[in-house]
Amino acid sequence: MLANTFVDNAKVMSKGQITIPKDVRNVLGVSSGDRVSFIVEGNTVRIVNSAVYAMQMLQSELAGEAQRICLTSDDAVMDMVKEIRSSNRS
Repeated sequence: MLANTFVDNAKVMSKGQITIPKDVRNVLGVSSGDRVSFIVEGNTVRIVNSAVYAMQMLQSELAGEAQRICLTSDDAVMDMVKEIRSSNRS
């Protein structure tokens, strides 16, 4: 196994609930009230922090869009923001 890999387990209760072990919660960066996503790939399931997963999916979907619309510098981004703000004032 990899150096940062570990195995932990939890018991499934009668209503299908489990308690995520503390070490796993720490790795995921989740605490009480946070949401997790279950990603099923064949017979393997990954549990991920939902907020982090959503941001990764968004970044993946938007990859390359800045170059496509010629936002290749901070100045180009600032110019676009100024243009949008001025058009919203009209």
